[in-house]
Parts: sequence; C-alpha cells; structure tokens
Amino acid sequence: MKNNNSENDCANLDNRDTFNSKTGFILACIGSAVGMGSIWMFPYRVGQFGGAAFLIPYFIFIIVIGFTGVIGEMSFGRAMQTGPLGAFKKAMGMRGKKHGDIIGLIPIIGSLGTAIGYSVVVGWIFRFTIGSITGSMINAPDSSAYFAAISGKYGSLSWHIISLILTFVIMIAGVSKGIEKVNKFMMPAFFILFLILAIRVATLPGAIEGYKYLLIPKWEFLANPKTWVFALGQAFFSLSLAGSGTVVYGSYLKKTEDIVDSAKYVAIFGTLSAILAGLVIIPSVFAFKMDPAAGPPLMFIIMPSVFKQMPAGNLFSIIFFIAVLFAGVTSLMNLFEASIETLQERFKFSRKAAVLVIAIIGLFSGIILEDSNKLAIWMDIMSIYVIPLGAILAAVMFFWVCGSEFARSEVELGCQKKLGSWFEPMTKYVFCGLSIIVYILGIFYGGIG
Repeated sequence: MKNNNSENDCANLDNRDTFNSKTGFILACIGSAVGMGSIWMFPYRVGQFGGAAFLIPYFIFIIVIGFTGVIGEMSFGRAMQTGPLGAFKKAMGMRGKKHGDIIGLIPIIGSLGTAIGYSVVVGWIFRFTIGSITGSMINAPDSSAYFAAISGKYGSLSWHIISLILTFVIMIAGVSKGIEKVNKFMMPAFFILFLILAIRVATLPGAIEGYKYLLIPKWEFLANPKTWVFALGQAFFSLSLAGSGTVVYGSYLKKTEDIVDSAKYVAIFGTLSAILAGLVIIPSVFAFKMDPAAGPPLMFIIMPSVFKQMPAGNLFSIIFFIAVLFAGVTSLMNLFEASIETLQERFKFSRKAAVLVIAIIGLFSGIILEDSNKLAIWMDIMSIYVIPLGAILAAVMFFWVCGSEFARSEVELGCQKKLGSWFEPMTKYVFCGLSIIVYILGIFYGGIG
C-alpha cells in the first residue's frame, strides 16, 4: 500500500521542528527509556528472579522488541509526520476509515497520565538530591522514616513543582533547542556518573558476592514462568513502548536517517543503563548485607542506608541522585511531549501555549496524587491498562492497518541495507503477539513493568 500523504509530508516537515542530528535523536530516545524502569525497577527485579537467570530472558526480549517495536513506533511517527492522534487518523484514512484520531487518544491519555504520576516521583528524587547535597539524607537516623516523610501527603510538593518548572522550561525551547540540547548533556552525564559509582562500588569489601549474583545464573529460576513474564515486562517498559513518546520523537526525525541503526543504539544504551544501575546497586547491597530483593524500597530506603555506611558516602549519594534526577527529567520530557505535540498539531496552539496548558494540567492533577497510596493506584492503572494498550494499538495501526508494504518501505527509508524476510512475521505476529501477552499478563499479575 502506497503512502497517500507523501506530498503533505514534505510541506509539514518544512514547518515542523526536528532533531538537528541523529545523535541528538538517539540520545533523546535513550533519555525516554532511561527512567525509573531501568534504575529503580531493574535492580530489584534482578534481585527477585535469580540474578543472572533474569538477564537471559531479558536480553532475548530486548533484542526482539528493540528490532520490532522500537523500529515500528519510530517509523510510524516519521511516516505520518505527527504524533499518535494524527498518525492513527492518517492510518485509518488509508483504509477509507474514520475516527482514527479517537483511537489515538488512548496512547495520549496513557502518556499524559503517566507523566502526571511520574512527576511526583521526580519530585521525590529532587528532594533526595538536595538532601544528599545538604547532608540531611545521610544524617537522618531512619531512612524509612525519611522516605515516608518525603512520599507522604504533600511531603515533596515544592520539589514536585520545581521539577515541573524545570521540565517545562526546557520544553518551551522546542525539540532541537530544548529536548535535544538537554539530552545531549544529561545522557552522557548520566552514564559518566553511574560509571564513577560502579567503579567505587567495585572497591567495597563484599561487593564480589553481588557480582556473582549478577553473573552466575541460578538456573532453577528459569524454570519459573514468572521469571520470563517479568523479564518480558521489564524489556517492554524499559524501551519506552507506549504508542506515544517514541511515535512523537519519530515524527521529528528526518527522512534521511537510518531508523534501524537508531533503534539498535537505543536498545543497546537503554540496556546498558539498566546494567550499570544493577552493577551499582546489587553489589553495594551485598557489600552491606542487605536484601537485593527488597522491591520498590531498594532505591529510596536501602541505597540511602548503604551510603550512610560507605566511606565518602555523602559524596557518592550526591552523584547517585543527580544521575537519577537526569534520568527522571529526560523521561518526563518524553512523556509530556505527546500531549504537547497534540495541542500544536490538532488545535494549532503555539509551542509556548501548548506547554503552558499541559503544565497547568500536570501541576493540578499531580497535586491530587501527592500521596503515595493514591499515586500507586494511579500508576498501576496507567501501566497495567493504558500504556500497553497504546503500544498494541500503535503496532496494529502501523503493521496491520497501514500494511506490510507501507511499513517495510517506511522502515527502509534511509537504511543502508534492505530488511530481510524476517521483518513481516516478526513485526506483525511476534511483536504484536508479545504486546497482547504483556497486556493480559499485566492484568493477571497486577503489573509486570
């Protein structure tokens, strides 16, 4: 099926903000993937499911999803030169159908809803960062009580607001001058800071037990279906597949860029960020004889307790939480961008007006969620029911509604090599099937990512 929108695409591209470089685009996509899924969730999932045993299915799913789902969402956005709302509408239009934009609201809602809840967590991280710098976190007698005060009702409201202001100031500057420029600084800085931490942790007495846990598989865990289920969920969510942010970023990508190559780097560096987090957190937890399977408290309670016992722990806590803050802000920008782009494209808002409207919605909605209990329920709804549904719909729209011929031609645009015969079965059946499985299993287990 041919692209009926090609003539309009060139005109739209002339007036549409784009990434200035392939590097900037890749770093922005990595920034969207390097969030709490990689830093917060990955280490404790590894801890819960047998260390290296968890990594085997995780790597398998990263490869499969990276070369199908990530490529698909990037290509879908670039092909349609718009975000989910417009992309879904155009896809349905190619079949002579209407109301694709209504379906496209689902990933927009998922992205905005997740961003609203996520901004509360970024406020916690900001508070921890400042607490590391001032020493209040290290000097707190009880790390659990310290976190409880921060995550309690309105416990970090001012830092939540500051986080939103910082994020939206960057986004007002636009794609190339704001999102791209900031990611070019924050993402390399993130990896450098975590590498420094990983080197420091390697010198801790007892850290070797953590490395053994990460590198020597406990094979019995591979016989547990839950290991595979949660590895699939981890891979799916850590690559930021939601039918929204990656579609939008793809819409800002030039036609000459090689999407397959870009997706490869996003998958590699997204995975490296998770591995780096594991190399920092797991060995340090073992060094101080704490529980690597502690679950969500690992980052906000266990790690502060580790820093209290570590020589020069205050310095390394500052490095740690600054790096985590960078990851949080870059992810937050991606999550908010889908709804901002929608206001610009659908309702012809200026960039500043669109950012301001979403900022107001984000702030007042977020204030309601300034309670860890409400936040947990809200984020469960988004991550279990809405986000994976958005990813399924985007995949179906691109690989099925637009058709195999269209999908292949758009992915190959700018590629150095033609795709092999693997493309159609892996995208139409394997990836779409895995997306549906993620959705069903997420409901069954009450969340797997």
